Amino acid sequence: MGDTPPLSLYIHTPWCVRKCPYCDFNSHEPGSRELPEQAYLKALLADLDGDLALANGRRLESIFIGGGTPSLLSPAFYQRLLAEVRARLPFAPTIEITLEANPGTTEQARFFGYRDAGINRLSIGTQSFQGEQLEALGRIHSADEAIRAVGQARAAGFDNLNIDLMHGLPGQTPELALADIDQALALSPEHLSWYQLTLEPNTAFHSHPPTLPQEEALWDIQELGHQRLSEAGLSRYEISAYARPNRQSRHNLNYWQFGDYLGIGAGAHGKLSRIDEQGRLSIERRWKTRQPEAYLRRLNDPRGFIAGKAPIEEQEMALEFAMNALRLTEGVDMALWPAHTGQAPEVLLERLQSAEKKGLLMEMPERLRASPHGLLFLNELLALISDD
Repeated sequence: MGDTPPLSLYIHTPWCVRKCPYCDFNSHEPGSRELPEQAYLKALLADLDGDLALANGRRLESIFIGGGTPSLLSPAFYQRLLAEVRARLPFAPTIEITLEANPGTTEQARFFGYRDAGINRLSIGTQSFQGEQLEALGRIHSADEAIRAVGQARAAGFDNLNIDLMHGLPGQTPELALADIDQALALSPEHLSWYQLTLEPNTAFHSHPPTLPQEEALWDIQELGHQRLSEAGLSRYEISAYARPNRQSRHNLNYWQFGDYLGIGAGAHGKLSRIDEQGRLSIERRWKTRQPEAYLRRLNDPRGFIAGKAPIEEQEMALEFAMNALRLTEGVDMALWPAHTGQAPEVLLERLQSAEKKGLLMEMPERLRASPHGLLFLNELLALISDD
């Protein structure tokens, strides 16, 4: 075996002003309480200290700060946090550090502070620019506030912005979906995440489903939206991600290419590879205590912050690798399979034979890449890999 895969860091901030009815992420409303920034900072650093040995001397290629609503926390919090992370782990010279921001929780001074803290990429959670859709989604911002937030970020020096948009929203027509895309494009983002609303378990929308567009309208929205984004110079490189040249999310690319990542914070997940003395590679997933109050109490607990961990079993490896790689429109080089899993390529190639015969794959055996038809029926493709 060679070296272990590239390493990233995910940092979770679990608080938000209001829980959106579609959200199944680990997010909690703080109510009238002040956020415990200093206590959470201490817990995050202790959490990271417990995971440092898993880094195995690797540098961080990217950091992603997600939530919840990370922009609820102050620039001073991130200034200290990132300085302490850098003191523990080497940063790649071109490290990408992303912060998710809600347009309803930002102001000009905060953007300057985030930039000074070392954050060099923002992901602005807009979801829609239509008032009716924003209200249906439970968002706390208006379209004007979203547009203003992008302008404030640019003024603060951010030259790498993602805008999050959703489609297939309650009451949304193809015309309204395209209007959202056009407004986003008018803001000249380097990256656009455009994903369909799904009704996830344990959400308000799952318990009380809204009326969503019919399937024919959804197909029209997707086809017209892909075309509009392509014409504007944003290339689709993942199922729901579009970017200008060389502006793909490096953090998410590491996920999809089956790289490693440490996860710290309430409910954060990590995936880590290890090589034993015989050169054999094993991969483990681990996750942290989910509830913010319980997470903070773990600071002085000898058990640390881990809520659970589990190895990726050998028989699960092909599906785990494919679930990520096949989200990328260009797929991944098959050379990553043995390098990132410790298995011979024949193990995966054998499981892909029926999918290749059905025309769901292309460029085999050099690349693991879904055909255009395979991208449309990704669940069917993954089922074939799982069942073989």
